[in-house]
Amino acid sequence: MSPWRFKLLGYDLGLAHPSYLLTLAIAALLGALVTFTVVRRVGRLRRSFSSRLAPWVVPGVSVFRPLMQNGAFTVALLCFGLALAQPQCGSSTELTKRRGIDLVVAIDASKSMLARDVQPSRLERAKLELTTLLDSLKGDRVAIVAFAGESFIQCPLTGDYAAAKMFLRAIDPNTMPQGGTDIGGALRTARQVLDNADRGSKDKVVVLISDGEDLSGDVSDGVDGLKEIGARVLAVGIGSEQGEPIPIVNQNGETVGYRKDDSGNTVLTRLDKAGLTRIAADTGGEFFYQPQAVAMGEVVQVIDKLQKSELESRLTVRYAEGFQPFVLAGLVFLALGAFGGPWLRARAPKEQG
Repeated sequence: MSPWRFKLLGYDLGLAHPSYLLTLAIAALLGALVTFTVVRRVGRLRRSFSSRLAPWVVPGVSVFRPLMQNGAFTVALLCFGLALAQPQCGSSTELTKRRGIDLVVAIDASKSMLARDVQPSRLERAKLELTTLLDSLKGDRVAIVAFAGESFIQCPLTGDYAAAKMFLRAIDPNTMPQGGTDIGGALRTARQVLDNADRGSKDKVVVLISDGEDLSGDVSDGVDGLKEIGARVLAVGIGSEQGEPIPIVNQNGETVGYRKDDSGNTVLTRLDKAGLTRIAADTGGEFFYQPQAVAMGEVVQVIDKLQKSELESRLTVRYAEGFQPFVLAGLVFLALGAFGGPWLRARAPKEQG
């Protein structure tokens, strides 16, 4: 439930979590139920004995003491319910600035990324690498470019990392519009994203996650374009150099065969470390590879050292929190209900003469 905002006597008031007001109704209902039970029980006991014998037979039985305890507990619950609703009183306007860098992740979604020389597959490892990056960013804007034979912007520049993860999950080699691998085209699309960035950062980074196999052979144009705008490529290699067949997977995720060339030979895909290293070096970046672990931690260390720029500034309204008095009052009434009972306990009358 969204917060409630309203004015009372000229003051800005609000409840950050109004759904917790339901606890007030529960507390009132419990208090009324206990009150009814106490009154009925004491009434039955007193009706069972005469008014003269009742103090001797059932000493300490009264309506006052349990009702006082019940009232204290009920008020305590009401106070805690109001505290959970997080009341707010008064507001102030602040200028908040978001600082970071513009970061484009180009993720390989070609058929070769279905190879399973890393578990569960190259593509799933690539998604894990990117998820690790998104979990580590602090204020940076990130975009995702998916590529195979063609490249397209899967997610525009955003600071909403949860949304970026949602777009990441949708990447599937079987839904790519064109087969093959065109790394140069992915780098050109990454530059397009950076060129169109509003209030772009001084330092710009393209994180290339791929096995490095480029079937188009035209990478230099994309590299030169990134060099013109001062963007560096941090390349993360996925896969092994030994060679791995590319599985054909049905709709149930089961392997039904392996891809073959025109001669009927099984196609093997290999990690091209040299190609990825060359792309990174030509733009002043670095190549990262961890065959048995996630390499993105090293990438994050490099990104953290880059110069952050102001990417966004906006006015935000902050409300003063007012839950503390309700918590204090709730604790006081809780103590009264727990420890006040013995002080109010009625005693049997002393026997006369």
